Amino acid sequence: MTFVFNLGFPRIGRRRELKKATEGYWKGAVSEKGLREAAREIRRANWIFQKDAGLDSIPCNDFSFYDHVLDAVALLGAVPPRYGWKGGTVDLDTYFAMARGAQREGLDVTAMEMTKWFDTNYHYIVPEFYQNQEFRLSSEKPFEEFEEAKAVVGGRARPVLVGPLSFVLLGKAKDEGVSPLRDVLPKVLDVYKEALGRLSAAGAEWVQFDEPCLVQDRSSEELEALKRTYQALAEAKGGVKILVATYFGHVGDAYDALAVLPVDGVAFDLVRGRRNLDFLREKGFPREKTFVAGVVDGRNVWLNDLEASLGLLQDARKHGVAGERLAVAPSCSLLHVPVDADQESALDAELRSWLAFAKQKVREAVALARALDGRRDEAFFDANRKALESRRTSKRTRNPQVRERVEKILASSPGRSTPAGERFKIQRERLPLPSFPTTTIGSFPQTQEVRKARLRFRKKEMSETDYKAFLKEKTRDVVELQEEIGLDVLVHGEFERNDMVEYFGELLDGFAFTQYGWVQSYGSRCVKPPVIFGDVARPRPMTTEWIGYAQSLTKKPLKGMLTGPVTILTWSFVRDDQPRSETCAQIAVALRDEVLDLESEGIRIVQIDEPTLREGMPLRKEERPEYLDWAVRSFLISSSGVRDETQIHTHMCYCEFGDIMESISALDADVLYIENSRSDQELLDVFKKFRYDKGVGPGVYDIHSPRVPGVEEMEENLRASAKVLDPGHLWVNPDCGLKTRGFEETTPTLKNMVAAAKRMRA
Repeated sequence: MTFVFNLGFPRIGRRRELKKATEGYWKGAVSEKGLREAAREIRRANWIFQKDAGLDSIPCNDFSFYDHVLDAVALLGAVPPRYGWKGGTVDLDTYFAMARGAQREGLDVTAMEMTKWFDTNYHYIVPEFYQNQEFRLSSEKPFEEFEEAKAVVGGRARPVLVGPLSFVLLGKAKDEGVSPLRDVLPKVLDVYKEALGRLSAAGAEWVQFDEPCLVQDRSSEELEALKRTYQALAEAKGGVKILVATYFGHVGDAYDALAVLPVDGVAFDLVRGRRNLDFLREKGFPREKTFVAGVVDGRNVWLNDLEASLGLLQDARKHGVAGERLAVAPSCSLLHVPVDADQESALDAELRSWLAFAKQKVREAVALARALDGRRDEAFFDANRKALESRRTSKRTRNPQVRERVEKILASSPGRSTPAGERFKIQRERLPLPSFPTTTIGSFPQTQEVRKARLRFRKKEMSETDYKAFLKEKTRDVVELQEEIGLDVLVHGEFERNDMVEYFGELLDGFAFTQYGWVQSYGSRCVKPPVIFGDVARPRPMTTEWIGYAQSLTKKPLKGMLTGPVTILTWSFVRDDQPRSETCAQIAVALRDEVLDLESEGIRIVQIDEPTLREGMPLRKEERPEYLDWAVRSFLISSSGVRDETQIHTHMCYCEFGDIMESISALDADVLYIENSRSDQELLDVFKKFRYDKGVGPGVYDIHSPRVPGVEEMEENLRASAKVLDPGHLWVNPDCGLKTRGFEETTPTLKNMVAAAKRMRA
């Protein structure tokens, strides 16, 4: 019999119940007991569904209040010293202080660094490693949730833990001379062995260790560490079986190491890592291990091609993995897709038939396993075939005029002809800004009042006239606030925008939108990615009305705010029936028209945000040049039609930039805003090595934390930046947009930021 596994399930709830409970707890409106009860209900509903769907092995401890890597930090007692933790069990307030920072009586601490989880839009908390750091079992979460799961699904419950090797490789040494592999891995391994022994004693049949780092380029030293790690775990496992889960790509040289590990199963991604099947064909797979075949796409929302996936499984069976040695699964945790497509009653029936969210993907995996065993559900397969044919032949997906225009622009080799240094002189004459000019990244707090008005408008409880009047009032208020604070370059606040990608998608052809298609980005922050199903075009201007109105309220320069083509692509569920590069070029052409319209309206600065340029990069180095080529070209398409005196700005955050600085420079933006504060200004080391000849705004404070940093703290950050970057090209700004913050913290922090800039000028 072919088994069916799932590697992880969405943790936010069908209606984002976790978000509401967590934010209520932070505000003091929900007790810790209430928060934990809400979490327990979400977990229980997830387990019941997966049990009823027919899964043979069901994940537990895949739930998290904030982030699964932060959960591992708590499990191992890897709490950085600044949080004042005294040992014992890591309490919830310490846990959230690590995630968000804290500012209360007797405690003022910054959050731990946060960065992108591989090439997804999920963010994880980066572990910190110090000299002489000790680790000990400091959380009961995996054991408590296993007991919960057992009570619901019995022996099918399978605890999930971040693998020891990936935990260490994802972390950062904070003290000089600390080697994560040499100094940290042996210590954390002792705690993992203890945890594994407890789970075995509690009756777990399987324990899953996630090792996604194995789909990146790994050194021989790291692969040797992998072997030592799982040899040690095998010796401590007792009667439990160990599953090593890899995902987001192929395992490359790690395949040979995985084959000889003393573990009981390995999960392979056969969607983004199709070469894993080639390794199976060429090298075989040990008879004593279970091959978990990830054939259902866990990263996108399109219906699976069941016949094609069944062919992959049959191929795997031909090459030596069959029966109980072959398990069917999604390609990765379903954390990255929404919960249930059946909720999307507002979508037209044809488009909805093309989609599969987490629940539908679980059912697809079960149907494939049964078909492989000769128990094919003909009605299920027939419905799948008809939906795929409907999508393939639909006229909604192709626009010949769009394709012709994109080809023409691509043939013109887009780019700005005047060098950045010469543009700088021209722009300085047109924009006589002070040294260390101050600005923000774009959005201002989306208050409850703003969200309520948007909801009333959507429900037709507020007229369009009244809604626009409300938005104009908020825009006017924020322009006045910025002038009062003393900012040099203003923004309009983006109150008309629900999300930096969704807003533009709603105004472009080729996009569809869900009601409940939420996925977790970080902590309680959920996003509802658009679905790109067809060719992209801009039928009319998207931002000129609001940007123009805001500019009419002030004599100071005001930025036109756009989301870049790569980011719109990456933060959407993208069509999979053509290369991503083609879709990105279509988006870029649409944005190019918007940039030119803003310029014609008299807007002197246009910011095109590309926070996902690094995020979208392939995990294997050999695949990166092609991606960077079309990603940079897409940005240039959108930005290079303007006159020399128009400044193009861009923004990037929460990712590693060091290895792509040449590509960032090739974007040829006049000003680059980057995250710098939360990562202890590590990014400045990059600029010591790379001579950047354009404007830079290294964020002087972390907007993902509710704390209000002082003037001295931000001045210190600026002085550090001015030692590395040309002070004449240095901008002063937060590290990201202010949408998720409140005015009660935003206003005093921006005042402190302006004061810090004035000190620098003096």
